[in-house]
Amino acid sequence: MPHQAPEIVKLAERVLVEIEQAVRGFSRYHKYASGSDLRSQARRVATIANRAWRDQPRRAEWVGRLVFAIDDLKMQLQISKQVAAFKSFNQFEALIRLVSDLGRQCGGWHKQQHSKGQNQQTALSVERVQILSARDTSLEVNL
Repeated sequence: MPHQAPEIVKLAERVLVEIEQAVRGFSRYHKYASGSDLRSQARRVATIANRAWRDQPRRAEWVGRLVFAIDDLKMQLQISKQVAAFKSFNQFEALIRLVSDLGRQCGGWHKQQHSKGQNQQTALSVERVQILSARDTSLEVNL
């Protein structure tokens, strides 16, 4: 039985489909300018999300790339809104909410990848350095 894709991969694919449908309604000028950029950026996000899921040994690297790809997609959505490419603000709002949800999930995945390394370091640490408060430290320590 094949493994089912995680929610973040499914959401990245959904974002791609929604952007493809939104670009269909763009005017001719925006369809081939902003629309083309949006579609290619959404494809990039979906591809990187899939690779992050599949390539376990390099997952942390792929998730790091995914963080930046989602940020780039958000920026492209904002620019498309500013040049009035969308049919309505509601269409833009629905897309930006989807991408924001995707960003939140990616942020959680990113933290999960990096917290593993931090926990291993803490487990290896035998003794924690004592932190002295300003009142209790002597003048000699502060010099």
